Amino acid sequence: MKKILLTGFEPFNQDSINPSWEAVKLLDGLNTHLFHVRSIELPCVFGQSVQQLSKAIALTQPDIVIAVGLAAGRSEISVERVAINIDDARIPDNANNQPIDIPVVADAPAAYFSTLPIKAIVQKIRQEGIPAGVSQSAGSFVCNHVFYGLMHHVAQHSPNLRAGFIHVPAIPQQVAKGGSNANQPSMSLTDIVRGLRIALAVCCTQQHDIVVAGGQTS
Repeated sequence: MKKILLTGFEPFNQDSINPSWEAVKLLDGLNTHLFHVRSIELPCVFGQSVQQLSKAIALTQPDIVIAVGLAAGRSEISVERVAINIDDARIPDNANNQPIDIPVVADAPAAYFSTLPIKAIVQKIRQEGIPAGVSQSAGSFVCNHVFYGLMHHVAQHSPNLRAGFIHVPAIPQQVAKGGSNANQPSMSLTDIVRGLRIALAVCCTQQHDIVVAGGQTS
């Protein structure tokens, strides 16, 4: 049985809810014949988020780590391919930090790739009728910051750890409230949880990613 660490974020940008945490916390403690899940909430704060993630990895000693974040405006579950070594915040984080063109880790590689079977995850989620795709950009806010920090930790300390990042859409109640999320696409929390659970199973059963041509997963 694989030990899986899932992370989601606290609300940010004056929102009262973050679907990444709402979904991830529903999977906390889940036991199947393939895996056991431990879920934690990360602060939407540069620096602190990666520090808390590193502590959680040390405490739980997982086989797989998947960080989950909100990508408002996207209509599908987005399995991220690459984390870039840059913090470039359009808005302040929850501690009022707003780094501009600052490396996540000084003198480190420009980018890291996910070690999850990203195309296999997308294929299986789509087969279950849930919109999903491979994303080529995790942005440059705290989501990418955590993704890069996670993969840097893997490169430096845990080369056998499978790790990556998944973005999820807003949920209907966020869109209905208007504000910054008004008129944006959404996905039910039930489907987000289903999609993440499928991703966990694929990570446990798919040792190597599949080869899918062209735009089928883009």
